[in-house]
Amino acid sequence: MKFKPSRPPSGYPLDCAKDSRNYQGYRARSASTIKMSLRSLRACMICSIVQPQAKFSREGCPNCEEFLELRHNGDAIAEATSSVFEGLITLADPENSWVAKWQRLQGYAPGTYAVKVVGVLPEEVIAAAENAGIKYIPRDGSGEVEQ
Repeated sequence: MKFKPSRPPSGYPLDCAKDSRNYQGYRARSASTIKMSLRSLRACMICSIVQPQAKFSREGCPNCEEFLELRHNGDAIAEATSSVFEGLITLADPENSWVAKWQRLQGYAPGTYAVKVVGVLPEEVIAAAENAGIKYIPRDGSGEVEQ
């Protein structure tokens, strides 16, 4: 006798609509819904945190807001964030995570970060970061820093 769980396995969207054609009566969100939500994501080119563009506009960057001043500033968001990034890392405890150390994310806010961020920061943004005591490390993989 095959085991049939009464609910989908963990990680399966629980807010799915009932549908007898899919996984035991559950239908996953459509791919178009997921694609639409991913299109609005941007990654900070300084710290690599990934957020929807609206959240950058509403709250700024949780790590870099002090000097980037992204809140309610569409031009600054366009200059300091990128919609082109690779890989995602979710960090709950950046201070104790080996992944955070590997990606140089220790000391940053918990959240979702890109492994690589593609884009070129304007010189004045790099200068603002350095004036704030932040050593800019390009997040596109080209700026490997010797330890």
